[in-house]
Amino acid sequence: MRLSVSAVVVSAAFALFLSGCQKASAPSVATAIANEEAPKIGYLAPNFRLTNLQGQEVSMASLEGKVVFINFWATWCGPCRAEMPSMEALYHEFKGQGLEILAVSSDMDGAPAVQPFIRKLGLSYPVLLDPDFRVDDKYLIQSVPTTVLVDKNGVITHRFVGARNWSNPESRDLIAKLLKTK
Repeated sequence: MRLSVSAVVVSAAFALFLSGCQKASAPSVATAIANEEAPKIGYLAPNFRLTNLQGQEVSMASLEGKVVFINFWATWCGPCRAEMPSMEALYHEFKGQGLEILAVSSDMDGAPAVQPFIRKLGLSYPVLLDPDFRVDDKYLIQSVPTTVLVDKNGVITHRFVGARNWSNPESRDLIAKLLKTK
């Protein structure tokens, strides 16, 4: 039986979407490539500017000195919806200690699609709009949800593909460890 290239690509994309979170070990800041941005572990997180639901511009550069949790998602994504309440719990637990969550929505309809969704779920962390996929492309996002963790020095330390329970002890310990690192 011979599969077409498109069938293989669709199958691979579906398998990636359903796959569990992929975790890489966190590199030390010393291993980061100085002054070089790349959307991969050990490199400085690429800077970007997006508008939030209140119409204000937010940039990665403005979050220097914080641990940044960037979650790429969409309203139509079931696994995204499933992990958002645990992200909210994580945000409430650690926001006063230097954690910032940026939920980057790739919904093409922008705020009209996203605002009612966020209101319905009762989410309080910042939501940014990326309807033309500029930041998704910059971070090489191939499926949602994908979460990228950035340390206080702006270095990407982890990348998780797929939904995750951010309220579990392992996830909470990871965030706590990143917050304690200089």
